[in-house]
Amino acid sequence: MLPPGAQVPPVTTLRRVQVQELWRYPVKSMIGERVGAVDLVGSGIVGDREWACRDLERGGIRGAKKIAGLMRLAAAHTDGPGSPVRITLPDGSHVLTTDDDVDARVAAAVGHPVRLEALRPAEDLDHFRRGAPDSDDLLEELQAIFGREDGEPLPDLSVFPPEVVEFESPPGTYHDAFPLLLVSTAALATLAGALPDSVVDVRRFRPGVVVDAGPGPTGYPEFDWVGRRLRIGDAELEVVTRCPRCVMVTREVGPGVPADRAVLRHIVRELDQDLGVYATVSVPGEVRVGDTVTLLG
Repeated sequence: MLPPGAQVPPVTTLRRVQVQELWRYPVKSMIGERVGAVDLVGSGIVGDREWACRDLERGGIRGAKKIAGLMRLAAAHTDGPGSPVRITLPDGSHVLTTDDDVDARVAAAVGHPVRLEALRPAEDLDHFRRGAPDSDDLLEELQAIFGREDGEPLPDLSVFPPEVVEFESPPGTYHDAFPLLLVSTAALATLAGALPDSVVDVRRFRPGVVVDAGPGPTGYPEFDWVGRRLRIGDAELEVVTRCPRCVMVTREVGPGVPADRAVLRHIVRELDQDLGVYATVSVPGEVRVGDTVTLLG
């Protein structure tokens, strides 16, 4: 029973909002796999970003912010989370993470010396430390990472966890900042309408969860979820911030999605740099395609 004068927190099932797609990315910065259901835990989607590439020239775990060719490769588990990962190379051939020549073949495909490394515990801090920057000029380095042109603003870096200053990702994860990224079909459709000459493909934006609000809504409804709690399937999420976009959305993404800087120019200038929202997992649980999205408060 609620105490006298207490108000019942609002619980709102968003009108026709449901999960349309779920994506899992077994290797950081490679194209992921669409799946029908995922288990969410505190670190995000089980099986997500189990592997990443280490830069053998400048050190550190690196993604496609630095090694653009990674986004032309695709990765999928052979038998669910924890199983060997099959990597599809741009020529259509495959290599497994368990193959002796996997590093050499991935390095040849991306045109850069790299080594695949499995995710390690958070206590192994040296594993997660940033490698050497490409420029000694901090502004130049940040402009390259975020794909900003002269005169364009950089994101407010205070929205990111403080540990990512020293580490490539929060130790114990290969996520850039937060464990889960959501984007709506309305946002993708609105962006496509604004950029008729660009290929606005979900693979550019690397969400874990794509939510569908039906044919009516337009704009970027997920921005209104920041600071609120969501229930999806058996899990509950805290939506913590909008997602500032970086140079990765300009990259070539496999066949049919060419490199295109116009996408990022529009996001920076018209959307205050953001597309999609970051979330943390407050209650673990299973999420399935078709699950309803409910605002808890």
